[in-house]
Amino acid sequence: MKIIVATDSDYEYIRESDHHILENLILPKIKKNEIYILRNQDESNIGWMRYGYFWDNTPFMNMIWVDEQYRGKGVGKQVVLLWEDQMKQNGFKLVMTSTQANEEAQHFYRNLGYRDAGCLLLENEPMEIILTKKLI
Repeated sequence: MKIIVATDSDYEYIRESDHHILENLILPKIKKNEIYILRNQDESNIGWMRYGYFWDNTPFMNMIWVDEQYRGKGVGKQVVLLWEDQMKQNGFKLVMTSTQANEEAQHFYRNLGYRDAGCLLLENEPMEIILTKKLI
């Protein structure tokens, strides 16, 4: 498996695959190196991870997606650990993410050392758990 920073050539893949981002934000995030592409051995895209900044100063992983057949094989863990390492190299001491309370992802993040930091309640949505991790 290979993890690369997205380039302009990944725009269509992200636009077609990631339905949780406004189309006009894709290219700016690519330009800021805030999207990673996951590829398998034959260079086919198998997922992505994107992030932004909470309060404009704390890295916040917004979305991680791994195609179904590649889940449970350490792919997600690899991209999260790579991202954490890069954030640490950039001088950050804390990273954040969130997941809905009805999703299994909360266990994935907790196993990687993330701790509950609060929650967000939006109308007609499951509770969103906010998680943080100190980078040591």
